[in-house]
Amino acid sequence: MKLVSFISVMFLSFSVSAAQSSPAELQQQFIETMVTKHNFDRDFVSQTIAKSKVNHKILSAIAKPWEAKPWHQYYPIFLTEKRLNKGLAFWQKHKQTLLKAERETGVPAQIIVAIIGVETFYGTYTGNYSVLDALTTLGFHYPPRATFFRSELAQLFLLAREENFDITALKGSYAGAMGWGQFISSSYRHYAVDFDGDGVRDLLNNPVDAIGSVANYFKKHGWKAGQDIAYQAEVSGNQYTKLLSKSLKYKHTWQQLENAGVQIPHQNINAQQSVKLLAFEQVNNQEYWLGLPNFYVITRYNHSPLYAMAVFQFSQQLKQAMN
Repeated sequence: MKLVSFISVMFLSFSVSAAQSSPAELQQQFIETMVTKHNFDRDFVSQTIAKSKVNHKILSAIAKPWEAKPWHQYYPIFLTEKRLNKGLAFWQKHKQTLLKAERETGVPAQIIVAIIGVETFYGTYTGNYSVLDALTTLGFHYPPRATFFRSELAQLFLLAREENFDITALKGSYAGAMGWGQFISSSYRHYAVDFDGDGVRDLLNNPVDAIGSVANYFKKHGWKAGQDIAYQAEVSGNQYTKLLSKSLKYKHTWQQLENAGVQIPHQNINAQQSVKLLAFEQVNNQEYWLGLPNFYVITRYNHSPLYAMAVFQFSQQLKQAMN
């Protein structure tokens, strides 16, 4: 048997075996990993998992994400007068903290304010689901993304150990995101910062730490200070349709898009600039935008162009109102 064929067969056998594992078997595998890889006490992990419950509302929620809506139904959820007013009040209250974050990371205040506003309406809605229940439900009972959520469950145990959290008391979204900025466990561990210098990275109750942590997240994911995010585009002909894709990766240059009939009035763009053509569904037509590298960075926070566009447009509203 050729090596490639042998590897393919072995991989297929492993995949089928993993797919057929029961929730109980997956739990035992998880417990073993936490003990052998991360040096947790077996009884502690077992007893903690035993305290979790399968939440069918979580399974229903993840099957119908808001990001599955068309743009014309999605953006009115976030671009509201009420959210704008709340955002302006948040900006005024935390003006010095936002200036500090912008100075240290290059991420503008309006983006940070927009993210926290879209995520939790400025700490108003941080989630009422047990984070433990969310991650065990999705990690052991939601095959499409079970591997990811088991990884986040492991990160939750590590986070609780590092930050001295009561793992059974943590509340968040149906996907296990926590706090003002809705950080998942791995993001909390890797990107949260103690922005007020009190010795604690508190994203659950401290908006100052949340501001610094959102800014740090964007900086670590490649935010380019002083650069634009997106431009509304015009299209002609039909060659541009070949450049549209669901992938979030940037695979084309501005020269390629321009040659395919994409125009950006009143903007001078480098021919070799890496860009992405985006289409957003309105009621009677498609609206086209040119995504620049900073737009891609926003999609690192939530892997949806609709989310990134809502954040961008909300940030523009905030900036205009503040000015």
